[in-house]
Amino acid sequence: MSLDLLPAKLKPIGHYIKTAIEHDKRDPVVAYYCRFYAVKKGIEIDSSSPECKSYLLGLMDYLEKQKQAAPEDSPIKNEVVGQAHVENYALKVFLYADNEDRAGRHNKNVVKSFYTAGMLFDVLSVFDEVSEDIEKNKKYAKWKAAYIHKCLRNGETPISGPLPEDEEEDIPQPSTFSGATAGASSYSSQPPGQPSPPYPSGNQPSPGTQSAPGGAQGWPQTPPQASYQPPPQPSQSAPVPQDTWKPPTNPSGVKLKTEDYQKAQKFCKFATSALQYEDPTTAIDNLTKALKLLTTGKES
Repeated sequence: MSLDLLPAKLKPIGHYIKTAIEHDKRDPVVAYYCRFYAVKKGIEIDSSSPECKSYLLGLMDYLEKQKQAAPEDSPIKNEVVGQAHVENYALKVFLYADNEDRAGRHNKNVVKSFYTAGMLFDVLSVFDEVSEDIEKNKKYAKWKAAYIHKCLRNGETPISGPLPEDEEEDIPQPSTFSGATAGASSYSSQPPGQPSPPYPSGNQPSPGTQSAPGGAQGWPQTPPQASYQPPPQPSQSAPVPQDTWKPPTNPSGVKLKTEDYQKAQKFCKFATSALQYEDPTTAIDNLTKALKLLTTGKES
């Protein structure tokens, strides 16, 4: 469904529908969950007026047909895999924008990338309560998009990276988990062999759609760096060669609950998604968490 039929009352969900339209061919999974989130927010806004009800029911029917047509192992049917897919994608978009910002390459593409990352972090709330790291980066991405857009509009040079916190203004700061505050030198804007980069080259949104702040229409011409690198866990020791590492023996008396198995499954799904993006660091981190949970009954 397009934005052409969007009722005026549902204008706040227009940006999510627009993002879905842009990703219909590029990444159908991201497109699906953007519309899913739009339905959720639309119901909260107005689900009783005839025009809004008709639009939302049509959108729900569209999503249901997509879900039925998807393969059984599709992230659209498995929300655990879907969450990992969307989160990985959102972080790639965020890190691309952060890398460009810190390098001083400020333009409409960076504005749109930050803005899109912020919206995709919103979308993650359809799965579960978002982590503190995601919440921090969401606020930072949205604020950074507005800040750079304002500077470009006024002919000013934006300050790269996080700004110092102001006593009179609550300036958002990015999370440290993704390397966002450690500098962008480790993130190349053109990684070799990057599979399926999230940005199409020169892709233009459909006519009649709303634009991101500043009217940014195109997508970045270069793909972002491969996925993020979470910080080492305090309880983890230095990495051990994989050919000699063995999981610890399960202590006697440890009984796992159903939710423990579900959490372990989620960690494994995140690891699988990371491997699809050739990101061994994230894969090892999540597999280690799963093994620790299964062998000790504790996450940390």
